[in-house]
Amino acid sequence: MARILVVDDEETLCDFLGNFFLKKGCEVSKANNGEQALQAIDKSEPHMILLDMRMPGMSGMDVLRTLRERGQEIPVIALTAVDNDMVMDEAKQFGVIDYITKPFSLDQLEDLVLSRLAGLLG
Repeated sequence: MARILVVDDEETLCDFLGNFFLKKGCEVSKANNGEQALQAIDKSEPHMILLDMRMPGMSGMDVLRTLRERGQEIPVIALTAVDNDMVMDEAKQFGVIDYITKPFSLDQLEDLVLSRLAGLLG
């Protein structure tokens, strides 16, 4: 079973996405900030992370940097409210495999996540 970590400071979105992917057969962990995300990563060892790039305190970029400094190569799909090529270029340097801009279509996110998971898990 695929394990996904959803990280977003918008609690309702985090819960919604968590429940959505749970219904799709994934095991889901959730975090509402960067510090919680790092703890959840250590605990749940996700196959993929859906990571909000703009959060108060520890940003999504900070989480990415910390993961890579630790040597953790977990695939990350960035969730971003601003379609900014410079930010996404930097995020890709830290291993973001794709990104989706808020507001997004749930069908689009589902296709992206499930196709990437299928490629990762065979």
